[in-house]
Amino acid sequence: MQVLNYINGKMQAALNGNTIDNYEPATGHVYGGVPDSDEADVNLAFEAAKAAKISWANTPAEEKFKWLNALADAIDADRENFAIAESRDQGKPLWLARNEMIRSAQNFRFFATAAMQFASESHAMENKAINYTLRQPIGVVGCISPWNLPLYLFSWKIAPALAAGNTVVAKPSEFTSATAHLLGETCVKIGFPAGVLNIVNGLGPKVGQAMVEHKGIKAISFTGGTATGKHIAATAGPMFKKLSLELGGKNPNIIFEDADIEKALKTSINTSFLNQGEICLCGSRLLIHESKYELVRDRIVDEAKKLKVGNPQLDDTRVGAIVSKPHYEKVLSYIELAKQEGGAVLAGGRALQPEGCEGGWFIEPTVIEGLPFDCRTNTEEIFGPVITLMPFKDEEEALAIANATEYGLAATLWTENLTRAHRMAANLEFGIVWINCWLLRDLRTPFGGAKSSGVGREGGWEAMRFFTEPKNVCIALS
Repeated sequence: MQVLNYINGKMQAALNGNTIDNYEPATGHVYGGVPDSDEADVNLAFEAAKAAKISWANTPAEEKFKWLNALADAIDADRENFAIAESRDQGKPLWLARNEMIRSAQNFRFFATAAMQFASESHAMENKAINYTLRQPIGVVGCISPWNLPLYLFSWKIAPALAAGNTVVAKPSEFTSATAHLLGETCVKIGFPAGVLNIVNGLGPKVGQAMVEHKGIKAISFTGGTATGKHIAATAGPMFKKLSLELGGKNPNIIFEDADIEKALKTSINTSFLNQGEICLCGSRLLIHESKYELVRDRIVDEAKKLKVGNPQLDDTRVGAIVSKPHYEKVLSYIELAKQEGGAVLAGGRALQPEGCEGGWFIEPTVIEGLPFDCRTNTEEIFGPVITLMPFKDEEEALAIANATEYGLAATLWTENLTRAHRMAANLEFGIVWINCWLLRDLRTPFGGAKSSGVGREGGWEAMRFFTEPKNVCIALS
């Protein structure tokens, strides 16, 4: 596949004519190219977005609703092609990509509704004055999304930005640009207003940096690694841009002695290894009450060994390929680090070469025990099919271990004790706490993390507020 930029309603190559090789994770082979765009392409996209800014901001909410719904309908109608492209481009199993295409369409549909519901506020001052607060679009905004859930998270940013009346310059990851390309083609197909959405492909240090540095792009919504987030904040902060940063995670999955063990085990396999562990919400640290430790450990190890690793296009594949060779090597390096730190590998721990995918980047689901809670393996984000197991004796110790990391994105808690559940939820230093479930998402709720897991929140009105500027108007009544 030859990926193209989508700028001012047209599909086009980078202005410099250069491309980046696009690798298929399951084979390790180049199967297409991505525009090696730079500042010139970002400027072109910005000018298109700037030209469309006023007309889109003044487009009635009902019309915005129709356009965003049209994008949702088009993704639904072409879901299989989107899913095949996503699976091949990212390495995830095809069945999982199909599910993610459903959510991608839902993102547009959800915020289409938000465009119709978003309202201003008023505050009366006892016969003295009345205040009303306008929520106005920022103007041209930048959206930068990661490679793990490509269209899912791309649409999660674009949809509220458009619904709030902004025009957008967006950058997908250079590793996974295929579905962003298809989204651009979809916009052309349905006649989406030119300049309202612009997609620029390329490397982060070129395209992403140009977006962050651009004086006309007034807000940046970014999902990705914490180190990149720090760099973006250092660049954009002095420019007084609005920032929403959804960054890394090192999430605890805590199983108490009174938990529904069967439900916890079944879900914990997903929290550990879904999407090759390449989800910021994955529970990479499994904390188990000492009375249930051996039982849970043995079952987790057994289930991990049963997961089929292989060709993402096959229906029975449970774990696909790692997204890129550099990330594949990073994950393997952490497994070696765990051994050096004294960990025992109970399952997995090796690279694989499945039949028909001999050149691909595959790693067995890996379970490790015996590590101290504060070692590097237990405190740094690995972002792969690797989990560690740790026993705890009581609630106080579980809380201490769970909070012993710079990250604070999500925690999962398994207990039938109602007061404990609420007490733990209040004291866990994470932006999201799931109790007796995982990845159960209501799109109206705030999404984001504490500490080094980010700044700001996405989802529902949080996203609509981020992509607007409040303006208070005060009218004297006497």
